[in-house]
Amino acid sequence: MFLSDILDQTVKKLKAQTANVITLANISLGGFAILMGLQGQLNLSLLLIFIAALADRFDGMVARKLNIDSDLGKQLDSMSDVISFGVAPALLLYQGVLYEFGFPGMFFTVFYIACGAFRLARFNISETNGYFTGLPITAAGCLLTVSYLAVSIISMPLFLFIIIILSVLMISNFRLRKL
Repeated sequence: MFLSDILDQTVKKLKAQTANVITLANISLGGFAILMGLQGQLNLSLLLIFIAALADRFDGMVARKLNIDSDLGKQLDSMSDVISFGVAPALLLYQGVLYEFGFPGMFFTVFYIACGAFRLARFNISETNGYFTGLPITAAGCLLTVSYLAVSIISMPLFLFIIIILSVLMISNFRLRKL
């Protein structure tokens, strides 16, 4: 009986942390993507960002499926998103292209990260009612990452335009239905 109670409590605790563990995988992948980008391994950085996107997709699904939504999980998810879909894609594009623009490249890299953080903070304090306000940072980060794949066919100034547009879309007030 005693062992059964301990086992039940352990299972409940593990279940409660399942989504958070997946979220921590997301932030870890984003962190590794940043480190790989700093080492010049941009293709590996790109791959890690996409795997982080999968983890981000699954953590929410798991939390809803197991009915384990929590304020801690929501905050942790936002912190993970700013790393994996804010800093990591911005650094990837900076290391791959934007560094060639000097200060404007640096400015718009940081601007993108700041817009992503603002968007997440606004999301955390607002009622969503089935809609996102502005482009979600996960979508913006994936689009920015995908744009890197076209580095050999897109003119360099277009990358500045892409990062500016994605930044503005994240902080804009348009509403987008959640999927």
